[in-house]
Amino acid sequence: MTQTVATFFGDEEFPVHWENGQQDLLWVHDDLHIPNPVSPMYADIGGWWLKCDYMFRRFGTPFASDWISKIVNGYVYTAAIPAQPGLSAETTEYGARYVPRVPDNDEYAAEIGGYLGWTLPYYAENFLHWWRDRLVPEMTRNFERFDAYDYDSASLVELAILLEDAIDMHDRHWQIHWVLNFAQFSSTTNLNAIIAEVKGEGDHSDLTGRLQSSLDNRNWDSIEELWKIKEQIKKVVGPVADAFTRDTAAEIRVELESTPEGRAFLAEEIESYQAVFGYKSMYAHEFSFKTWREDPAPVLESIRSYLESDYDYPAEIAAVGTDLEAAKAEAIEGVQGEDLERLRGALDLSLRMNPLTPDHHFYIDQGTNARVRLVLIAIGKMLVDLGKLSDAEDVMYLRYNELRTLMAGSNGFDAEALVGDRRDDRETAYELRPRDWLGTATEENLAFPYLALWAFPDKVYRKPSEVEGEIQGLGASKGVIEGTARVVLSPEQFSQVEQGEIIICRMTSPSWVVLFTKIGGLVTDAGGMASHPAVVSREFGIPAVVGTSDATRKIKTGDKIRVNGATGMVQVLSTDPNDGATDRAAHVRGQL
Repeated sequence: MTQTVATFFGDEEFPVHWENGQQDLLWVHDDLHIPNPVSPMYADIGGWWLKCDYMFRRFGTPFASDWISKIVNGYVYTAAIPAQPGLSAETTEYGARYVPRVPDNDEYAAEIGGYLGWTLPYYAENFLHWWRDRLVPEMTRNFERFDAYDYDSASLVELAILLEDAIDMHDRHWQIHWVLNFAQFSSTTNLNAIIAEVKGEGDHSDLTGRLQSSLDNRNWDSIEELWKIKEQIKKVVGPVADAFTRDTAAEIRVELESTPEGRAFLAEEIESYQAVFGYKSMYAHEFSFKTWREDPAPVLESIRSYLESDYDYPAEIAAVGTDLEAAKAEAIEGVQGEDLERLRGALDLSLRMNPLTPDHHFYIDQGTNARVRLVLIAIGKMLVDLGKLSDAEDVMYLRYNELRTLMAGSNGFDAEALVGDRRDDRETAYELRPRDWLGTATEENLAFPYLALWAFPDKVYRKPSEVEGEIQGLGASKGVIEGTARVVLSPEQFSQVEQGEIIICRMTSPSWVVLFTKIGGLVTDAGGMASHPAVVSREFGIPAVVGTSDATRKIKTGDKIRVNGATGMVQVLSTDPNDGATDRAAHVRGQL
């Protein structure tokens, strides 16, 4: 019988309403992808969990058969469903209630593992070819249709059908995501297991973390393109260079638009960059954040920052390459015979897979969700023109079927009042501190392989520090740094980050990478050793601590802190006498 480790079913500070069968599951706050209160539209049609049953079915996993979500006090919690016949726990998808998929016989989990073990090496060996030759071209073709669509001339019914097509595209791309993810996850897990076996006892997490770096991917491509634009500006004295001496992206844009040279620069450089790398936002797993395609401010601010620090991309990428080679040498040092042969094979496969982490974010997490958002915004603009909504962004506060009935004119509710109430609810939810997990934590469900991405089981067993000013997380990128903290909760705050500061945030995504070229350290509420902030911090050689749960509430902008990326300890050395905390509600209003 599986032993229960701990339970939490709600309290006065964080009440939870439970549906049938849900209390028996372990529900994890998805701060890895959605650290903020979620919008109703994304919760209905955008979640990454919607195609997880496809992954578990296709691979034949004996440890899970579905992955479901639950919205609690505005926050997303997810639970893996064991491959256990008879298990029943209600949830919803696309506005409909359903019971997750489970096997229909008691022998499934015991027998299907053989199929998984038989086929998985073939996936790992061949997926790179499928990705490059078949899957990326498929996704690119899908994007071309949406990018070339004439939204301004479309009727509302045409946009309604386009939304259904966008959802179909989203579902297909997330099927691709989960095939990629499991193939890559398995190759990385295999490498880590072999390193632990052949290198002997000890903590090898720093080494295995460094071995997740890559030099050729879409993240680095986006940074290189910004660096090239920065280098071009440096070489020419004139209105464009003068514009980038302004303090904010808004001022830079006004200055550029005021001269012929500036307008040509916006058209030839900035718009071209947006057309390729603009399909991302501060948090990709949400529809309510503007993309760089819609607003060039993050691009302009990034270039301004690169000019200010004279960012050296070639030196940065060379340093990553040097460290990766050193990590490879360290991995095989002292290993001989058959162990060396096994290790080399696992190492080669895992390293070849590494670019798939940023690349799948580019095409799926970022690119696909961004296209769905742009369709929703086009619908929102038309509903504003028709007098049904006050703001195009209001569509994010409707549920899927509510939007469909509103478009068709068959709704029986006051859309503007409903949207207003939900905006207020979401803003209020920002003031809550969501629990790391809910329900029942057992030894079995804590062993679910993917939970390490959320820093579990550490978060269940970890005791809060009893020392004032100490915050414990996971050491994700080695090094110790002392410096000034900068809490970043909204995209508007990117421009406030100064050279060498230590960012304190809920979570990072690929759109944050431009900040990694100037910061001295990083602390996040969310994430594990393989999460985005951990991997990118190691690539840039920045001390980082992840998975603290509440650093953004315990540290204020202006505090002097020490970050130990080896031990996972963050210490507040002194607080800002001027109290650098910023009004959280203002951040919320600025981004909704």
